[in-house]
Amino acid sequence: MNIFKFNSITVAVAVGLAFSCGAMAENMSKDMYKTAGDNISSKYKLAKSACSSLSGNANDICMEEAKGQEKVAKAELEAGYRPSAKADYKVLVAKAEAEYAVADERCDDKAGTAKDICVKEAKAAKTEAKSNAKAALKTNDANAEAKGKSTEARNEAGKKSAEAKNDAAAETLDAQYGVAKERCDEYAGAAKDHCLNQAKLKFNKQ
Repeated sequence: MNIFKFNSITVAVAVGLAFSCGAMAENMSKDMYKTAGDNISSKYKLAKSACSSLSGNANDICMEEAKGQEKVAKAELEAGYRPSAKADYKVLVAKAEAEYAVADERCDDKAGTAKDICVKEAKAAKTEAKSNAKAALKTNDANAEAKGKSTEARNEAGKKSAEAKNDAAAETLDAQYGVAKERCDEYAGAAKDHCLNQAKLKFNKQ
């Protein structure tokens, strides 16, 4: 293993360990909440410092990992301090955004069509994660609203849940279709046209 690879792995482990303890703890006091928040900020500074041993895009990736893990840790802290479906949703969104930021940064190691595909895939993954999180929140809200109410209200909740899931599936398919179209740029002429037609058929696009 060369020095650069060793440093990259060491830093990645350091960044991961900085936030691995987890911030979420239900029924914590205000002082505990503040201490946990300060601890997250301190660990973020340590993670940033660890990234300084890297250069170029490796440094950029490391920094995005540190930022993302800080944001997720803070979202988890809030979810533990003030538990709610909305707080859980924010945790999922924070994770989706963090993973996207790192994936997008990794795409800078590529060029041309390969980079374009990489970016589209990263965006598609973020879209899917956020759409599913939104659907879960809407389902929870609908179920909470219908709890203890009539059969009609419960049926309406089920309808809202199904609609939310269908919307999430549609958004995910659109994002995946974007990736499929981007992959067709690897071809030219008739081969590209065939690729685009196949993508349209697969994702039911006209």
